[in-house]
Amino acid sequence: MTENYSPEENAGLDQLASVPENRRRELLKLMLAGSVTGMAIALPGCGGGNNGAGATAFPATGGSGTSAGASPGNSSPPASSGAPAQKISSFTISVLPDTQFYPRYASEKMGELYQKLYSGIDPKYDNPFKTQTQWIAQNAKLLKMPFTIHLGDIVDQSWYYTSEKSTPWSASTDLVGNGQIGNGQVTKEWELASQAMQVLEAAQCPYSICAGNHDVGAIDSDMQWGPDWGVGVTGFANNDGYQDGGSHRVGLFEPYLQVFPAERAKRQATFGGRHVSGFHEYHVFEAEGNKFLVLSMSWRASDDAIGWANQVIRANKTLPVILVNHQLVGIGSDGKTAADTAYSNYMWDKLIKDNDQIFMAVSGHYHGSCTSTKKNSRGNDVYLMVVDYQMAYMGGNGLMRMFEFDLTNKKIIASSFSPWVPLKPAATLNEFDAAWLSDSNQSFTLDLDFVQRFASFNPNFTVPDGSSDSGLTDAARKIILTNYSQPPQKAARLPTSTEDYPKVGSTLAHWRFFNASAADGDLFPYQPGQQIQDSSAGGKNPISVNTWMGSPGDLVWSTSHHPLSAAPGSLRFLNATKTKSSYFTTDQNSALNVETFPSGYTIEAFVNIDPGFDATTNGWMGILYRLGARSQLPGFGSGEGDCALMFAFSNLMEFQWEIVPVNQATNLTCWSGGVSAGQWLHIAIVNDPSASYATTMYVEGAPVLRNNTNMQGIQYVSPTQQIAIGCGQWAGNMSTGFLGSIGEIRIVGVPLTSDKWLTARAT
Repeated sequence: MTENYSPEENAGLDQLASVPENRRRELLKLMLAGSVTGMAIALPGCGGGNNGAGATAFPATGGSGTSAGASPGNSSPPASSGAPAQKISSFTISVLPDTQFYPRYASEKMGELYQKLYSGIDPKYDNPFKTQTQWIAQNAKLLKMPFTIHLGDIVDQSWYYTSEKSTPWSASTDLVGNGQIGNGQVTKEWELASQAMQVLEAAQCPYSICAGNHDVGAIDSDMQWGPDWGVGVTGFANNDGYQDGGSHRVGLFEPYLQVFPAERAKRQATFGGRHVSGFHEYHVFEAEGNKFLVLSMSWRASDDAIGWANQVIRANKTLPVILVNHQLVGIGSDGKTAADTAYSNYMWDKLIKDNDQIFMAVSGHYHGSCTSTKKNSRGNDVYLMVVDYQMAYMGGNGLMRMFEFDLTNKKIIASSFSPWVPLKPAATLNEFDAAWLSDSNQSFTLDLDFVQRFASFNPNFTVPDGSSDSGLTDAARKIILTNYSQPPQKAARLPTSTEDYPKVGSTLAHWRFFNASAADGDLFPYQPGQQIQDSSAGGKNPISVNTWMGSPGDLVWSTSHHPLSAAPGSLRFLNATKTKSSYFTTDQNSALNVETFPSGYTIEAFVNIDPGFDATTNGWMGILYRLGARSQLPGFGSGEGDCALMFAFSNLMEFQWEIVPVNQATNLTCWSGGVSAGQWLHIAIVNDPSASYATTMYVEGAPVLRNNTNMQGIQYVSPTQQIAIGCGQWAGNMSTGFLGSIGEIRIVGVPLTSDKWLTARAT
């Protein structure tokens, strides 16, 4: 495959495109993560233009080091020198994986976080979802992109349709033409999602839409939040009433059907039809002289819908089929290993294995990216792929997938990249911002002899003479990376001694869970009251072990530690479950028990989640809690069994920081994205009074998206209710012990900048 730009230029792009998902990003699950009028006029129609024609300017801002309006995709690359290469016949399809956090955190109800964090971005691109569809619309002709697939979970909190007073879609909606696309006034979750997809409609770029479990919540019913049934591995019965058309959903008000009704889908030239429920649809598009069918199945398809899908395939018996399903193949805790689930097996048996026309299936729902291959009943390969970036840095950071179908070279080339990252102001970029992913589960090539694979049902499938000099993936990479500068990787300084870390004033407690005299694997002295000392000045807040829920062997010394921690070891918390735990508490008269943090705070922890973590057994395990049910606080109801301070690890493998501020009768939360087990992580939670008590959680130095404001201080239930480390509590009962290792925890009564964290050095 010959590239169309100079070797020097190509070397620079190669370097950017192969930036490893560096040492920090690898610790996290997926972090290895013009004018309004001019825009409305310039959006091109989608489809089969030749490579090198019709691309539209996509502005580069601070992240690229160029001024707004630069056009990395505005012209075709120069011709290459040397012997002429074979022309390529190819086209691309773009994929939008679970966009749910983009409209949620761009919404007014959640504080318009994207707009505030990246205020320098033109409002036309002020959240990643809108940027993705703008990028597709502007580059579809250049990239010969006849179709776009959405994988579902369009929004995150479907039921807010009513409370936000969202309006249904109508045929007269024209967000591009009337300027709403660039005025920043659309701030409701469903309307933000509708706005993003209307960009494609205005550009005449066909797409399939699909409802995920977050989209099917019916208002004022037990389906307000779509339950995640059928994801187990031990069996699945699709008769519980939650599937489309089931008893729980008949006649209910579904926002998805208000915003993306059949009438809206019918306006697309590719539209073929919908299931009677309105939740499943199919499209037929043409590329390179051949037709393909996209069968898009929403979450929890009923047996009737699966029967409809089989009929659609039989009625289009010569067309290769791309199956889209919100939830299909599962994914391992590493974020890249495929795993069968009961539901994927169900769909395989009911729909996929006996339909030879289905040659690939793409799904979301599960956090990560993976590919697997299975043989159907005719012995042909079916590629099954998962792509979902919602738990990556900044809620996905605009990452999307593109498939190039290279008919000439018999390949499907998958690429994962973000058109959002190059638009970010340079000052906001950090080492977690990757514009192009290079890991093998993110960018890869699948071998597929299209003519041979489709011969049994379409003997007339042809590979036409090529029209492109280079691959479309190369062109997409050039658009993304030209004028973009990868933020430099920060050089880490490793500690030179156990005291090589910044000592700061206002330190309230610092617990270092290591024993210099213990050998790796030695048991912690298992007697009630055995202490971990407070290494802060004065040492006023030691913590003591509690053994009544645990047993000997639960606590084990280890020499394993975070490389940036000056503490050369850790303590392993083993055998923990919802009813079993060995944990530590402060004294009943400890000043920490009543500390309200009037000057803000910084909480730091080095933790390593045990690889044996199981969501059912270990979900919501406690790291650091202030004991006492908040139902005892003024303004809270009797059912409020949670505590006033909770630093926990969720069943979705996210860090949770949740507190009750001193001036409010409510709970406020910060969330990380999903992280991997078996890796050392540094978590910092910084509360800053000078920023209206804004609280920011950092994971390995990267600020998370889902932070919160107005978190002034922290309440306590009573002076005798202690701080607990290594276990949670609910309704006054200890519950769900921590499974993993803890290296250090430090509590400081003021906000600290990163140069004062435990990951920094003393000088």
